[in-house]
Amino acid sequence: MARKGFELKTNQQILLMREAGLITAEALEAVRDAIRPGVSTLELDEIANATILARGARSNFQLVSGYFHTICASINDEIVHGIPSKDRILQAGDIVSIDAGAEKDGWNGDSAITVIVPGGDAELSAARQRLSDITEESLWAGIAAFATANRVNEVGAAVEDYVNSQGKWGILEYYVGHGIGRSMHEEPAVFNYKTRESSPKINPGLVIAIEPMVVAGSNATKILADDWTVSTIDNSDASHWEHTVARHAKGIWVLTANDGGAERLAKYGVTPVELKS
Repeated sequence: MARKGFELKTNQQILLMREAGLITAEALEAVRDAIRPGVSTLELDEIANATILARGARSNFQLVSGYFHTICASINDEIVHGIPSKDRILQAGDIVSIDAGAEKDGWNGDSAITVIVPGGDAELSAARQRLSDITEESLWAGIAAFATANRVNEVGAAVEDYVNSQGKWGILEYYVGHGIGRSMHEEPAVFNYKTRESSPKINPGLVIAIEPMVVAGSNATKILADDWTVSTIDNSDASHWEHTVARHAKGIWVLTANDGGAERLAKYGVTPVELKS
């Protein structure tokens, strides 16, 4: 056992988590394919749930006390934890972040994507796409850092450095990544920025969910009347990307990416190493 109560996973356990991760990825791809103007976020939720159930898994979001849906769907100034609804209809040009997770055989996967709804104003859509692209690349910068990092806080430093290199953007500080395994949320906390305090040492078997949340304006937030949805106070746009990543004795493996992260990590000189059963 590692300190702070989080469990280092065996190779066999990582393989089980890979299955949950691929199911999560499949659900998100099904949702991505369905995103278009006129679709409700509840329809997207139903698509994700059907995909997860068809693979013999269950939504781990539904296991969170008080939450009854398979995805979180956060639109425009909403950052995370947006609740699906039949009344929330996607509009052309919206920026929508979809967060989902699956549990299979007692092990969890967790991932998030951001999509720009097609057909909107070209200038606004381009600005929102840039926000999404920066957030996504900061995720991969953090994953690449995880490959060789000694401490967890090196991941957040890499995320912050990338975001800051792209101009003036806000990084959420209160909402962060986390360990993952038998539970969807475990220790350690995975910040998306540099921290002064000591952070856990990285050892083989550590599996974490890295999830930068970046906004176009201030990183100050508010929780809406539903007691779930987190939104920007200044109504600026937001983006959220996430992957579940394992560090093992021979390298890293992105459990929620179909190729293990090979394509996106190549520019960082990192080659993910797949475990074999």
